[in-house]
Amino acid sequence: MTAIPLATMPAPAPARGVTRQLLRDSGYVLLGLPLALAGFVIVVAGISLSAGLLVTTVGLPVLAGTLYVARGLADIERLRLPAVLRQPRVRPEYLVPEPGAKLWRRVFVPMRDAQSWLDLAHGLLKLLVALPTFVLLLVWWAVAVAGTLYGAYDWAIPRGPDDQDLSQLLGMGDRAGARIVLNTALGVFCLFTLPLLARACALLQAGLARSLLTGVAEMRNRITTLEEQKRAAASAEASALRRLERDIHDGPQQRLVRLAMDLSRARQQLAADPEAARRTLDEAVTQTRETLGELRALSRGIAPPILVDRGLPSAVAALAARALVPVELMIEPELGTPSGRLDPAVENTAYFVVAEALTNVAKHSQATSCQVEVTRRVGRLEIAVRDDGVGGAHLAKGHGLAGIADRVRATGGTLDVVSPTGGPSEVRAELPR
Repeated sequence: MTAIPLATMPAPAPARGVTRQLLRDSGYVLLGLPLALAGFVIVVAGISLSAGLLVTTVGLPVLAGTLYVARGLADIERLRLPAVLRQPRVRPEYLVPEPGAKLWRRVFVPMRDAQSWLDLAHGLLKLLVALPTFVLLLVWWAVAVAGTLYGAYDWAIPRGPDDQDLSQLLGMGDRAGARIVLNTALGVFCLFTLPLLARACALLQAGLARSLLTGVAEMRNRITTLEEQKRAAASAEASALRRLERDIHDGPQQRLVRLAMDLSRARQQLAADPEAARRTLDEAVTQTRETLGELRALSRGIAPPILVDRGLPSAVAALAARALVPVELMIEPELGTPSGRLDPAVENTAYFVVAEALTNVAKHSQATSCQVEVTRRVGRLEIAVRDDGVGGAHLAKGHGLAGIADRVRATGGTLDVVSPTGGPSEVRAELPR
């Protein structure tokens, strides 16, 4: 077993990240006004036209068409949200007509969908937020650029005898130096506060869009995810209990039954044949030691003491040391320090992912080498176990990896197995932390 500590990757330059986010936020806000104007005009025109034609049957199809157009504009907005909110795109599931539905049933489908009306409300309300944020951000950009570069073009600005600059109004005099200092200071101030203002304006627009366009879908997805995690946790717990019950029945329980029989036989032999009784007691002592060894092995499958006492690096190193295949281990030592330790549930899950993957390598892979990598990323823990075996590993029900997959899903993580026939194989897990 070879242990290689992972080096910390250099962080990206802060200035580059701030500039990139500033451009994203500014583009989102400035493009938001044309989209808001288009959406407002289309929605108002569609509602007005459908209301005017409501006395005829034409008004309802016009209203349905307006709802579909509002849905298209809402989809454009959902495509723009991830760059600002730094979250994956979420799209609600809209009602769809039944196969073979008649024309009028298709017309009424968007009207029965609550999300369609939320899209329509977004088309109406977005302009109220997009217009002031657009103006404020555009003015801030103009002052930042013009003020910072003011010293380069002050000489070219024509001034009449009755003109007064801001420096004169503030009592700083009419000299060029006073004007340049004041305007440059204003420009530098706006330049340094521009990322904050752009971020605030972008979040204000995105907050309205998120609440109306993805809020219901996110809530439904969250409920679905929690239900899946609950089922996975119950399945993993049931599998672990069944496995523990089987191991106890097949191992320690049988040895304890034999131990009781050996002690009874030794008691009967004690008076008639002390030598035979001594041999029987020796066998009983051996059975006791073997039973204790099996109980310790079972306890490691429930809560390994080394994991509780010394953390994930030491526990994974112990697994690698006991493995039947040479293991190259790469793990951050900080995961074992008091300040770097993970949540106990995440630590336990990570430990059992590595343990089950190494067991699978030893039993089925015919590998000659294995590599275990445990890496801490932003918001998640990544685990990768690779081997050069014959492949064929999968997550079929009844296999050990399937039980680990349930345990991983219960913590909100994911488990993937890439193991083509002929190898190599890789078991990769991502756990939230």
